[in-house]
Amino acid sequence: MLKKKGEKLFKDRKTTLEFLLRPVILTIIALEFITTLLSAALVFPPDEYARRRARLMEHIGDGVAVFLGAKAPCSDYRFYQNNDLIYFCGVEIPNAILVVDGQKKESLLFFNMSEKEAESEGLPLSLIREPQKVTGIDKVLPLEQFPGYLTGLNNQGRTVYTMFYPEELMRENSREKYNALQRTMVLDLFDQRLTKELQFVFQLRNKFPRLRVEDVSAVVWDLRKYKSPAEIEVLRQAGRIGVKAHRAVIQATRPGVTEKELAALFEYVCLKEGAQDLAFNTIIMSGKNHAFGHYHAYDRTLRDGDFVILDAGPDYEYYNVDLSTSFPVNGKFTPRQKELYQKALLVRQACLNSYRPGITLRQVSEEVKKYLKEKGLSPDDSDLRGPVRFGGYNHSVGLGTHDVQATFSGPNEVLKPGYVFSCDIQVIHPEEQIGIRLEDNIVITENGYINLGEGLPRTIEEIEELMKKDGVIQVLKKNKVY
Repeated sequence: MLKKKGEKLFKDRKTTLEFLLRPVILTIIALEFITTLLSAALVFPPDEYARRRARLMEHIGDGVAVFLGAKAPCSDYRFYQNNDLIYFCGVEIPNAILVVDGQKKESLLFFNMSEKEAESEGLPLSLIREPQKVTGIDKVLPLEQFPGYLTGLNNQGRTVYTMFYPEELMRENSREKYNALQRTMVLDLFDQRLTKELQFVFQLRNKFPRLRVEDVSAVVWDLRKYKSPAEIEVLRQAGRIGVKAHRAVIQATRPGVTEKELAALFEYVCLKEGAQDLAFNTIIMSGKNHAFGHYHAYDRTLRDGDFVILDAGPDYEYYNVDLSTSFPVNGKFTPRQKELYQKALLVRQACLNSYRPGITLRQVSEEVKKYLKEKGLSPDDSDLRGPVRFGGYNHSVGLGTHDVQATFSGPNEVLKPGYVFSCDIQVIHPEEQIGIRLEDNIVITENGYINLGEGLPRTIEEIEELMKKDGVIQVLKKNKVY
């Protein structure tokens, strides 16, 4: 009897406790839900962007950094923000301007956008209604107040840091864009316009003469070079999407299939899996087109005996991966294709064996040479000299497919945690119409590396096995869909 009374008392108290705690639990759940809705306007939580701006403040001292957002598109095209504004605040609003004040340790965001405009761009209304809460930025002001803000800085004789190099938009790299614009615009005798960034610098110096205007490009590139854990998670998802798309294309490749079909299939899988776009125009090389480093024309119908290079990747939440696979059109390697492919595969494995924090690319190269000698191959083999030189390194990867290239130190580059780069092994014989390209994206970690291309079929056996099965194109044709 006493036991039953005790059990009843415990049950009553438990029920009472649950009743009392229920409002607290519901409040916590509601707050978490609201936080999720608010942060959905950005790729990362506001704290992630705040840490990036704080690191920038360490470099600019008492100065003020000003970042111009991308302009609104001229027609009804989707808007893409430039990479630097995405990096420091994540806001996808046309014409926005971000200010980071190193002296006051605060950030300001200037923009104009109505709720109707936000809806038409697919942006959460919370970004317009509660911009400070959503972004974590200290002050959010109308764009019309920016000239007055600059006047205040001018009166104080402040230093303004801004990007002198061109903005990176979708599928762009700032240094590559700079070189292209110098040739085609700035130095063109019949053009000679300044870039948007240099025009801004000119106007600052002309209209606000007490300002000291300095270039912040190198600082920004240095900050972007090493990826945070949050960035790496986004890159890993981009990698998963890229792997699925590559596998789908390999599986669907047959004699009679056109390169256009393969390019369309790659893009379809990427978008279906959540990518917002392609990292760059898909590169497909076959036949005589192996003579070209990048080929986008998609002008061949694949033939029995052809060998294909697929160099392609998705853009997921503004982060890119750049992966390459190589495979025979008929699903079976010839003896010569096997010979060249195995060489490339050995170099790739040698590079992967060596990647770790603290090692330089020169040291990676030496370890690769040693590995190849142990396998009976000469590092001086004309097929291997290129990939061996920098230990497989081609370019860094991140918000840009060719990310912040200006920070690369050549063979003395020390691999550090957070560094993400392309390991790109190429063995090309255009005279034989054979090209091998095995490209992975590597994330250096505290203990080694992560391969963002994990899951790609790499061995001859894996490729031939995958190509035995019908792909999407074959299924559609068998069902007379087209």
